[in-house]
Amino acid sequence: MEENIGQALREARKAQGISLRALAAETGISASLLSQVENGKSQPSVSTLYALVSRLRVSLDDLLGLATHGASPSTPPDREAEGTGPSRAGLILQRAADNPVLHMDSGVRWERLASFDDGLVEALLVTYPGGASSSVDGTLMRHSGFEFAYLLEGSLTLALEFDRYELGAGDSFCFDSTRPHMYVNRGRKEARGLWYVVGRNAAEHTRERLADLLSRVAGDSEANPANVVEVFRRLGAEGRAADS
Repeated sequence: MEENIGQALREARKAQGISLRALAAETGISASLLSQVENGKSQPSVSTLYALVSRLRVSLDDLLGLATHGASPSTPPDREAEGTGPSRAGLILQRAADNPVLHMDSGVRWERLASFDDGLVEALLVTYPGGASSSVDGTLMRHSGFEFAYLLEGSLTLALEFDRYELGAGDSFCFDSTRPHMYVNRGRKEARGLWYVVGRNAAEHTRERLADLLSRVAGDSEANPANVVEVFRRLGAEGRAADS
């Protein structure tokens, strides 16, 4: 899997006409490390991976080869969605055994969960083994989007700008991902949680924009969203309308 990821990164870099040294300089990593990642000889840290995919504007599906090799969505014939476009035409069912898995440096593991292919939401089951961190050198990462997470088990330390938060099982949190942040498991037991990253591939991203979008979504008392899925659907519709 790591070789496929490296190949996807290399192809994206070359397609955009960016040299290996230039991409390394822009993302703050060494050219030798980038070369090892592209050749499948080294696993990137979470922060390194986010830096690369954010600069290259590559989706997780692109990295995992799901555009052509992914799990096929299942659409029950009597449950067609109305007016939601081809990527949201019905139920997408993904079995646990089919979850695409991405292993990173220090043993961090991402499992890509079922999600629509419009790039609005990245759904992940994330595991941090004891002692693992999202950054091998302590550098805080930042990227477009908003992170929503729920810790299922274990404990994590979230470094968010100058603050530190100790998180335990059952805790949930969300923040603007453009704020520098890092995760560290300081315990011996692995930590697992559900992560939803919203809008990582958005061309424009500000906290004010999200607040404005949410106010439009919930502004009409007669049409308040029934759940978070409805919020995501309406945010996606707002984003497509703004781009058209």
